[in-house]
Amino acid sequence: MPNLLVDIAELTRSQRDRIAAAAGARGWEANFASGEASRFLAVNAEIIFCQNPALLKAAEHLKWLNVPSAGAEQYLDAALYANPGAVLTNSAGAYGVTIAEHIVMVTLELMRRQGEYNQVVARRGWLRTLPIRSIRGSRVTFLGTGDIGRTAASRLRGFEPACITGVNTTGHPAEGFDRVLPLSALDDILPKTNVLVLALPGTAQTAGLMDGRRLALLPRDAFLVNVGRGSAIDQAALVRLMKGGHLSGAALDVFAEEPIPKEDPVWDCPRLLVTPHVAGNMTLGYTLDRIVDLFLENFDRYCDGRPLMRVVGREKGY
Repeated sequence: MPNLLVDIAELTRSQRDRIAAAAGARGWEANFASGEASRFLAVNAEIIFCQNPALLKAAEHLKWLNVPSAGAEQYLDAALYANPGAVLTNSAGAYGVTIAEHIVMVTLELMRRQGEYNQVVARRGWLRTLPIRSIRGSRVTFLGTGDIGRTAASRLRGFEPACITGVNTTGHPAEGFDRVLPLSALDDILPKTNVLVLALPGTAQTAGLMDGRRLALLPRDAFLVNVGRGSAIDQAALVRLMKGGHLSGAALDVFAEEPIPKEDPVWDCPRLLVTPHVAGNMTLGYTLDRIVDLFLENFDRYCDGRPLMRVVGREKGY
């Protein structure tokens, strides 16, 4: 029997049972393992569903690797694979709901100054006069118009922003945005942005995209949210600008180095909300269900000899 190896500790019993049943119906043997057992089983696996690049050197018969994350840059290096020709697919489309809700949460928290009110009540104080802002009437810009950007834009629409602009590589249209601009127009749109949301993959093109010069193009009272990759922002430049009074607030869920070193100045940056890369992890049941749904959809395609969905381009990085 052809072998499928699943090494994802977060899966529930019912989710494992779904995978096992689908595999059995197609004449496959599904193995669920971790650690040394996983490395042993990887040798004969034709399909691996995991988030552990260390398995790939042992997987001599691997034809298809599916990762449960949307980002897949750590799996791109052909040197990682015993079989460099294996197809790589990701789970893009599973994280829109959880990350969109995170974007809404931190945007409201920044605009309504919840962090400062938390400090007040922690001291058992009673202050009610901090000026707050609203998404209503704001100009929101998304860098990245994939599933996460589109889902978050649809959620923010109900708050009645003045406009929601998407920015992607070529300016190709995307559902949920009032307009979509090419990356070449980024410098023009930043000064007209009240809320900037980064939902970008980690690629050579996105690395350092929001450098110090571009961060300074944002209005001094703008807000910034990053849920994509920490590499997209010059983190040191952001801290310097914010300590100098630029930006009303920022919320970072991803960072240049994770975990953030204890001595990193980001911890003490004013008006900066830090979350430890939790916007899109696998702690929401719905997200895990979607990850399994997407894998099983592709598993049927693989067994039928049809093209797989969500194939990660080795050169593009997504």
